[in-house]
Amino acid sequence: MMKGIEMSISVSIVGGSGYSGGELLRLLIAHPYVTVKQVTSRSHVGEYVYQVHPNLRKRTQLKFVEPAQIEAVDVLFLALPHGQAQTRIGEYAALAGKIIDLSADFRLRDATLYERWYGEAHAAPEWLDKFVYGLPELHRAEIAAADYVSGVGCNATASNLALLPLVKADILDRSTPVIIEIKVGSSEAGAEGNLGSHHAERANVIRTFSAFGHRHTAEVIQEMGVQDVSLTMTAVDVVRGVLATVHGKVKPGTTAKDLWKAYRAAANDNPFIRVVKEQRGVYRAPEPKVLVGSNYADLGFELDESNGHVVSICAIDNLMKGAAGSAVQCLNLMMGWQETTALEFMGLHPL
Repeated sequence: MMKGIEMSISVSIVGGSGYSGGELLRLLIAHPYVTVKQVTSRSHVGEYVYQVHPNLRKRTQLKFVEPAQIEAVDVLFLALPHGQAQTRIGEYAALAGKIIDLSADFRLRDATLYERWYGEAHAAPEWLDKFVYGLPELHRAEIAAADYVSGVGCNATASNLALLPLVKADILDRSTPVIIEIKVGSSEAGAEGNLGSHHAERANVIRTFSAFGHRHTAEVIQEMGVQDVSLTMTAVDVVRGVLATVHGKVKPGTTAKDLWKAYRAAANDNPFIRVVKEQRGVYRAPEPKVLVGSNYADLGFELDESNGHVVSICAIDNLMKGAAGSAVQCLNLMMGWQETTALEFMGLHPL
């Protein structure tokens, strides 16, 4: 298919019963240039996909199939649990000329770093440099030319986008530590969840579950080139959303005017980045609530010019901009379509 020609392609989803798989399916069945051929699930074979994803009732009659029944398509999406895609990547590549993997399996380019952060050797290290990191705001041109694109960690996405204006404008003081506090909703635990994500344990909490050393830190180091960085993860009582609050220092002499210029440039260069820094009203700073279901990333900042302390904030929907939304954005770039196709939903208010 020639880029820029808007014709239908076939896609399938391997691992479509999870939350990210469901969001991916929601976006793809509404995509004007895509036909969803198959969706796999080991635990729901033969069931209609809307029985697992009830918001899709009357939008699709697809049924889940066994992973072994997957057929050749133009683009294959992998929405499998961590560690599974890398063990069969050769088989998947034989089924499709283009692959978009939503898992963490191909996010890191260095096999040594992968083993350090994930505690085991990579099963297919020769594939790591074949994948482009799938955050369009960082790798738009590379994604457009790629056949294989990796997923992005939702926490890393919020962190990287919060840092992007500071790094791109070269006003971040890299000699000082960068501390990132991340608040996350319960859907980040996935559809199967864990003991801590049960409603009785998860409701009404503000619970720090990873003070530092979270795996998504590796993506921030890799993509932002910031070595002295720490992520602290805190669960809060919402279903969807990530709020990353970044603390750092700017270079001497940097003013609030310089930050406005940097953040506006990021918003102008990227269709899904918005600057939120209001003087009045309820939503004066980025807040995930108004982003549910959308692919937007809202950025805000504050600067103490007396000491150079900068606070950069990014809010996203973890299942959209942090997963399925960015994956479809990558698909649009790979196929030469308008980047915003099928991603125009702007969220709801009130919610």
